Amino acid sequence: MVDDLQITGLLKDFADGRKDALDRLIPLVYVELRKIADGYLRRERPGHTLQPTALVHELYARLLGQGQPDYRNRAHFLGVAAQVMRQILIDHARTRDAEKRGGAQPRFSLDEAYDTVMERPSVMIRIDDALHDLERQDARKARLIEMRFFGGLTAEESAEVLELPVNTVRQELRVAQAWLHRELDRDSASA
Repeated sequence: MVDDLQITGLLKDFADGRKDALDRLIPLVYVELRKIADGYLRRERPGHTLQPTALVHELYARLLGQGQPDYRNRAHFLGVAAQVMRQILIDHARTRDAEKRGGAQPRFSLDEAYDTVMERPSVMIRIDDALHDLERQDARKARLIEMRFFGGLTAEESAEVLELPVNTVRQELRVAQAWLHRELDRDSASA
């Protein structure tokens, strides 16, 4: 693995506005970014128009075009990258859903979302909506769900990003999962 100090230095340079630092950083973390992108796209429907490489390239374009947080380290950057990738897929799904279905969002359960390949963009949209609801109630728990299930970060990596004890991360993640499961099941029952 590439020296974490080198990556942290490039992240600091990038956060300070040196766009060329991103060009030097991406090759160093490309394998990890591609793994995150692949994880997201495995949950998508077969034949999704975005491929992992294209998702990483879209991430690169978005990172260049927006203000940057003060990245603390590799894990923090990967957490932010996972969040941006998720938003890219949500934007893509919302556009596709609006074009195909006029914006309709059918209800479903969390089990359906995790146990099957996502064939409808509305599934990803519904999960995103539920995560936004959770974020309004408890931003940290929403972030933990995002980092674990969408970013593929381990409890240890999430703990490092959020500067929390690993046991706290695991406990809050269990609570967040239960909340999300209940919300999606409740919405399925009322549909």
